[in-house]
This record gives sequence, structure tokens and C-alpha cells, in this order.
Amino acid sequence: MVSAASPLSVIAGGFHRHHAGQRCRHPALLVLTLAVLLIFSVGYTTMSRYVTNAGGFYAFSCRGLGGLAGGAAGVLAMFAYNILQVGLYGMFGGVVAGTMNAMVGVDWPWWVYSLLAMASVAILGYRNIDLSARVLSFVVVAEYLAILILDVAILINGGDSGINFSSFEARHVTSGAPSIGLLFCFAAFIGFEATTIYGEEAKDPQRTIPIATYASVLLIGLFYTLSIWAMVVGVGADKIVPTLQALADPTTFIYGMSDHFVGPHLTQVIRVLFMVSIYAGLLAFHNAAARYFYAIARDGLLPRQLGTTHRVHQSPHMGSALQSLIAAVVVLMFAALDADPILQLFAWFSSLATLCVILLMAMTSAAVLMYFHRQPHLPLGFLRRRLLPSIACVALLFVLGLAVLHFDILTGASKALSYGLCAVIPAALIAGVALAARLRRSAPQRYQELGSHKL
Repeated sequence: MVSAASPLSVIAGGFHRHHAGQRCRHPALLVLTLAVLLIFSVGYTTMSRYVTNAGGFYAFSCRGLGGLAGGAAGVLAMFAYNILQVGLYGMFGGVVAGTMNAMVGVDWPWWVYSLLAMASVAILGYRNIDLSARVLSFVVVAEYLAILILDVAILINGGDSGINFSSFEARHVTSGAPSIGLLFCFAAFIGFEATTIYGEEAKDPQRTIPIATYASVLLIGLFYTLSIWAMVVGVGADKIVPTLQALADPTTFIYGMSDHFVGPHLTQVIRVLFMVSIYAGLLAFHNAAARYFYAIARDGLLPRQLGTTHRVHQSPHMGSALQSLIAAVVVLMFAALDADPILQLFAWFSSLATLCVILLMAMTSAAVLMYFHRQPHLPLGFLRRRLLPSIACVALLFVLGLAVLHFDILTGASKALSYGLCAVIPAALIAGVALAARLRRSAPQRYQELGSHKL
């Protein structure tokens, strides 16, 4: 699931779009985010040994907090992965339209590229996850190599004014409004938590899920920290704000760095890989969204057709088809409104999705605490059972509160629209509770089994 956090889509598309308002604080905030997620992963992977389910956050919440909270988590997770997927279609369309115009002079609307990508993702998702993984493997390795070449070139040349570590100073964490940077640091990691949703398809989930989770967190965290620090060194900590503000499209920042420190050949490679990087994320989050539809419908909270797998491909094909339909409707709506695909569709939806995922992680940490409290016979120490999940829950709720407080700055939208977007989160939670309550009345036995079904 490292492909979900597509390296170039984060480094070129996410961080620099908001870096101008954050100066050079991201490397320090990435280290802090990495620490929080490692603490969270302890309880998360420990519980994965006892709960193996394609529902991920939903299943853990059901087993730890009960059916009503589980229903709330399920609907929230479904909503989060769907809107993140839709937001990525905006970035994909905007980046590809700009790249095709710059490289070959083709000037098509962004939504044409979004719909073309959507059609191919729908086909791959309908068939099976293995096909998607094979398509992505080479691409992700190429992305990491391309960025590492640029990182090394910057550091060997000493960047703009010599190598320094000012980006890691504590003042970048405590000064100003760190929530703005923290939300995007957490957004960079989205995807690592999806290791559990493939647990039912893994040969040895009790071993592979913890390894995959820790490996994803460490690889993503260390790589992004190195790369963002190198970019700050490359342009100069005191020059990064005016440099980014002078760009009509901040996502092109990495192209200028590549031209200056390596040459146009690497820049052309990065241009192509950037497009493929976003596409990799589209595939990964499409599969995650489809599996949440499947897991929740299988338990009876959604129409049963969504809880079936294809008889040949064994994929959650109905969930995949529904996800594609939702994406098509939203993309066409934004296209009809002539909205900006990156600064509006992607910025709004990806920010809101990140809020949802942070809340889901906090709920999952609370679920871990309650689950192991009711299982005192399990051979677990105080750290795994209580202390680390408690620290993770409090830290995540703190970050969530800060992010909501400054959400209008995060999205770049008006306060009314920003808090209107935030209001969708409690609405999703209430809808999930209502669905679970209805199931409790109509099928008490199925309600008791929420989050426990397996393939």
C-alpha cells in the first residue's frame, strides 16, 4: 500500500501547494507525524492479529467499541476513501492537462483526462487487486529512484546556500499554526493503514500485516522527510516562500529543481512519472473504497449486492462499480461549474478526507483500548494494551481539533464553505449510527456479528 501514498503526487502535488504558507516547517512536522503514527501502529497491528477483516477501521471499531460506533466508523471510512479518490481525479486531470499542453501542445479540458483515467481504473478494480499491484510495482520503484536522484544531486551541490538542518528545529513545530502543516503531513501517509483491508487475502496476515504496516510508515516517513528537506535546501529556506508564490502552478516547482540540479532529461522523466504517480494513487484508493463498500454491505448495513464478490475475479466488483459511478458524477459536476481541479476539487476533498482518516485512527485507538480491556487473558503487556493506544488517541484528537480550527486556511475556501465541509463528518457518523441501529432492530444476530465476517 505504499503506492497509495504515491511519492510524486505527495512531494510535487501536495506539499508544495501549501508550502508557501508554511515556510520550511514540513520536515520537522513530518518527524512528529512519523512518531505519532508509529505509536498508533503498535495498537493497530496488535489488534490485527486478533481481528482480520476487509473492513479495517470499521471492523476494529465494531469489535472494540460496539456496533453503533462501528457503523459510524464504517460510513465515515466509506465517505473518506471515496472523496479522496474523487479529489485525486481532479489532480490527475489538472496535472495531465498541463503536462500534455507543455510537452506536445495538446490542449484538452482536465475532465477529459479524469474520465479516461476513471474508465481504466474501473476496469482494473473490477477485475482484481493482483492485476493492479503488478501494474503499480515498477512505477512506484521508478518514482522513488527519480526523486532520490534529485535529492542526492541537490545535497551534493549544497543546494542554494549550503546544507543546513534549520528545517528540523523545534520552533517549526511550536510556532505559528502547525495544524496547517500537520494535516498535510498526515495526508502524505494515507494508505499505510489499508494494509489490514487486505488481511483476508493474505496468506499469513498475523505476520504480514504488522511487517507491511511498519515498513510502510517508516519508508514513507523517512523518504518524505529526506526529500522535502532536500527541496528546502535546494531553493533556500529564506527563498522558498517567494519562489512558490511566484509560480502560477506550485506543482511545477519540482520541475524547476530538476532542471537546475540535474537537467531536462530527468525533468521529462519526472513529468511522466508524476502523472503515473497520481494514477497509482487512484488505483490504490479505488480498491480501498470498493473493499469498504463490500465489508459493510456484507455485514448488512448496506444493500447486500454490494457485499458480493465476482464469481471469476473474486473482486468486490459491485463496490468498485459504485465507486466509479460516484466519481464520474462529482467530476462532471465540478467540470460543469468550471471549478479548478487542483485548488478546489483536490484541495477541498483531500483535506476533508484527511480529517476523516485522523478521526478514524483516533476511534481505532479507542477501540484497541476497549477490545483488550475486555480480553484480559491475552498475553499482552501494558504498553501495547493501554499506554501506547491511549497516547495515540489523545495525540490524534489534538491534531484533529487544530485542523478543524484552521480548516478554512487548509482548503483556501471561505469559512462558511470550509465549516460546511467539516459538517459532513458528523452527518456521516450519524448516518452510520442510524444504519447500525436499524440493523439491531431488524436482525439482532447480524448486529452482534458486525465486523466479524470473513471471506
